[in-house]
Amino acid sequence: MAKVKKAYFCKECGYEAPKWMGRCPACGEWNSFTEEIVARESGSVPAAMTSALPRSTPQRVGEIRSNDRPRLDLGNAEVNRVLGGGLVPGSLVLLGGEPGIGKSTLSLQIALADNGLKTLYVSGEESAEQIKMRADRIGIGNDACMVYSETLLENIMAQLEEQRPDLVIIDSIQTIYTDLVESSAGSVSQIRECAATLLKYAKGSGTSIFIIGHITKEGAIAGPKILEHIVDVVLQFEGDNNQVYRILRGIKNRFGATFEIGVFEMLDAGLRPVGNPSEILLTHYDAPLSGIAVGASVDGIRPYLIEVQALVSNAAYGTPQRTATGFDYKRMSMLLAVLEKRVGMKMYTKDVFLNFAGGFKVADPGLDLAIIAAVISSYYDRPIGEGICCAGEVGLSGEVRPAPRTEQRISEAARLGFRRIVVSGYLPKGAKRPKGIEVVAINSIDQLPRALFINEE
Repeated sequence: MAKVKKAYFCKECGYEAPKWMGRCPACGEWNSFTEEIVARESGSVPAAMTSALPRSTPQRVGEIRSNDRPRLDLGNAEVNRVLGGGLVPGSLVLLGGEPGIGKSTLSLQIALADNGLKTLYVSGEESAEQIKMRADRIGIGNDACMVYSETLLENIMAQLEEQRPDLVIIDSIQTIYTDLVESSAGSVSQIRECAATLLKYAKGSGTSIFIIGHITKEGAIAGPKILEHIVDVVLQFEGDNNQVYRILRGIKNRFGATFEIGVFEMLDAGLRPVGNPSEILLTHYDAPLSGIAVGASVDGIRPYLIEVQALVSNAAYGTPQRTATGFDYKRMSMLLAVLEKRVGMKMYTKDVFLNFAGGFKVADPGLDLAIIAAVISSYYDRPIGEGICCAGEVGLSGEVRPAPRTEQRISEAARLGFRRIVVSGYLPKGAKRPKGIEVVAINSIDQLPRALFINEE
């Protein structure tokens, strides 16, 4: 054994220092350094971890052959969408999310899907019996799926050499450790070493690997930041445990577009892909209600329609209340100030409550117009006409600016049968306008009431 080396690692970013430091010079966090013992053998890594990896040589860029192998179909349309059309052979994918959000359920559904892939599901958190109980509930469609409960990386690599699977799922990276590093599983050095070894095997053998990672209380993926740099794809699983809907968001993707989303519904039999999110985010009422507006939103490159609910009432106390669920509170306050300044509505005497259907959290500035429409509808207690939606960003001077990807928002509204959409009048004149929907263009928010209630006047 080589001489034992002690080092201090930042738990937030993975910065290594020879001595303890109160503040990390890389990320600026306080009291984030922990001591770890790092000891390596004088020889190289075990042969089981490198025997199948070919030795690479420098090549001219013009002589490099492109990989013509098709993407792997995982048997899940929403996951394929977020990955950019399927899983690239030899890629390393990191899946993160809060406890109980459904990471293990989704990964097991991918392993058990009828996709024709020989899959090895490695679990360091659950026994084989526990996984079998979940598999019976989900349904087994892939008889070639193998379950292996192990936490030692050397044993896992030996099974990969023996089984030669097409897809490997590691649940989770925080439970895997290697004997090359003398620190506990989940430490910065263990995560870094295990992830680097799995990446080297994936690139050398062409085996695709899914890694499940924990997250911190701040919502970031636990472990060193280098973990997200090592992998090819980073997926974030989002949602509220009190709601049945989950969002799979692509944060990093070397093989496709980033910030693509997939929507799932949590059921007793697992996660059901939702191909049309607009259907679950829109509610059909027997009679029109005030304070409800429909906004055309875009998350990444995927358009969908969402219901915005607002309640405006007289303030019972001296200071009016402002509550926003699923939306930035400060931006809502800005929109209310614009309404008071530019339209003359006395919002300083009103309590305002804002909510989005389905428990979704949105940060799309193109929903400003829909939020203002819902507030105006509740303020005057007047329902918005049926089949009307909005898409536009509002500035401090009350002007309505074009929302990003407005053409896609209009097309989505037309596809769902809406007869009118209110957008910015500053849209380029060459923008496509599909048939079957009336596009109403306004330049300022004082023109919005007439566009919303024109049929009732």
